[in-house]
Amino acid sequence: MIKLKKWIVLAVVLVLFYYIFIANIWVTLSILAVLYVAFKLLKVYARSKLIQTSSSKALFRVSELGLFIALVAKVAKADGRVQELEAQLIGIMFDDISGIFPNKEKTRIILKEIFNEEKEKEGDSKEIAQALNKVLGRSRLKPKQYVGFLIQLAFVDNGIGADEDKVLREIVNELNITLDEYAAIVSKFENMAPNNQESMTLQDAYIILGVNENDDANHIKKTYSNLVRKYHPDIIKSQDKDDSYMEEATAKMQEINQAYGIIKKLKR
Repeated sequence: MIKLKKWIVLAVVLVLFYYIFIANIWVTLSILAVLYVAFKLLKVYARSKLIQTSSSKALFRVSELGLFIALVAKVAKADGRVQELEAQLIGIMFDDISGIFPNKEKTRIILKEIFNEEKEKEGDSKEIAQALNKVLGRSRLKPKQYVGFLIQLAFVDNGIGADEDKVLREIVNELNITLDEYAAIVSKFENMAPNNQESMTLQDAYIILGVNENDDANHIKKTYSNLVRKYHPDIIKSQDKDDSYMEEATAKMQEINQAYGIIKKLKR
């Protein structure tokens, strides 16, 4: 009886599909035309919003990405200074974000200025996170994506320090992410992390970077930078990927950073 009902429903659907989309070709073409125009209008609207946002630093600062950059600055400077790998990742992130705007160079300059200004300010992480939460509205996915990147940034050099943890806890609280959820995200990063630097041999380090002992320091540094750019977590692309993307990128970054640290000590 159940199978018969399923066949009847399927038959009705096929008949409707035939008469709406095949028998009446004009209806089909009209629907496709409407969808095409709507898609084009959406693209025009999105582009106009990007142009408007990047037209001035004041507008960009209060936008979703501008507020996120401000939080990046807070986390990066939380332990006193921006580490070498952190600086590289932030620079690459500027390229990723500015790449979606019509005027890439102007946007990148604005991003850098916002970052440099915000990293010198102290004690306003809570207010910035509140503003970002307001901009994000009811979204539950984006706050976690942004927090994932911030944790990745703090975690990627030598783990999350006490000062970084303090700033991160302020941010997650204002983004309506519970401390249990925060701890779970951190735990995922820790579980994805490679072994301690002491367990990585010099030969392992050469293999990971794809260099050999005869290469000079400049070549090794260039190779390291290229690998960081290749495997870095892209905050824009991450919005189309699952949760494991950021964790796997962090693990790869740590592995690359550890290998470079071992070789750099030898080359001094």
